[in-house]
Amino acid sequence: MPRRSILTDRQRAALFDLPTDEASMLRHYTLADDDLELIHARRRSHNRFGFALQLCALRYPGRLLAPGEVIPLAVTRFRQRSLG
Repeated sequence: MPRRSILTDRQRAALFDLPTDEASMLRHYTLADDDLELIHARRRSHNRFGFALQLCALRYPGRLLAPGEVIPLAVTRFRQRSLG
């Protein structure tokens, strides 16, 4: 039996896409000191950055990033500015 979709593509995007407006990124993706300690415990800079992005996605919308998923450029730049 084929799988039936309850949500439209637009509804699914509204629920699960990473927010890219400045106010939402500040609210959901600002990291606390204990988060930064976890991030800096990673070995290499690209591991730290990837871990920070996973942490942000886990907070909102509350899911893990799928393999090959493209993170919006606005979110990537926001994280780069705050992590240095």
